[in-house]
Parts: sequence; structure tokens; C-alpha cells
Amino acid sequence: MFTLSQEKPDDWWEIEALYDLSFAPGRTLLSSYRLRDDVPPVAELCRIARDENGILGGAIRYWPVRIGGWQALLLGPVAVHPTAQGEGLGAALIRDTVERARALEWTRILLVGDEPYYRRFGFRKLEGVVMPPPTNPERVLGLELRPGAWEGVTGEVTRNA
Repeated sequence: MFTLSQEKPDDWWEIEALYDLSFAPGRTLLSSYRLRDDVPPVAELCRIARDENGILGGAIRYWPVRIGGWQALLLGPVAVHPTAQGEGLGAALIRDTVERARALEWTRILLVGDEPYYRRFGFRKLEGVVMPPPTNPERVLGLELRPGAWEGVTGEVTRNA
């Protein structure tokens, strides 16, 4: 059984270790990390999952970005410890934070990922939204938190500096 809670500053190193374990070496060299450089995450949407022994099982973070004149949330990274995978923890983190983002009146979420996995949460491939290279455009996905939130939103994704 896992409990979801707000990420705290003391969780930082443990979360970074989970991300290192979950993703390939050099993860911070990915283009999506350039959008996070020197930009604080949206703290209210940075969530963790701990088991009854206090062991970290998963983590998710969001970052503010801009697409032309529009604001969006960049979801990621989201990771689940290998020993907890397949238990629905990643889905729980995503669903929890999507509802929190909606309650905080964000209108759209962007991510780079596999559409077959993220489609169940309502994410769809975006046309005309360009992540920094070398991102595969087929993996640029968006979710509307309000109807029509992605209509007319096009351009390059940039840091929200």
C-alpha cells in the first residue's frame, strides 16, 4: 500500500536516485531537461509515493513551460521503483496530479512519451507543438484540462523563465 504526498525538500536526493535508477544514464542531457534548467518545478504538483515503511516507490514532477504565448505544464519525469512497477502506482501519480492541476486552474499538460501508455489518461499527439531537438515529434503529447485548451496552440516549447 502506497500513500501519495507532497514532495518535500528533504526528498530531493532520494527522488533523484529513483530517477537515476529508472532512466538511462545521461537522462539530464535530454532536451526536456533544457526546459527545466534554472526553473523551479510547480511544487504543488510534485508528488511522491511511499509505502508503509516509508520507502519511496514513485515520484512525479511538473514544470511550467511556454508555447508561443501560451502557458502549459510539462509533465515529467514520472518514475516508479522497479520493485513497485505493475501495481498501478505510476497511473495513480498521474491521475492524482492531473486532478490537482485542474483544481489549480491549469489548462493544458504537455509531455514526451509513448502515446499507447498515456492515451488512457486522455493524452493525444499534438500537431504544431515543437519540443527542442532531438525530440521525436510523434512522442509530443498533450492533455486538455479544459475543453479546447490545445486549440490554436502551436509553436516551439520554451522555458518559462
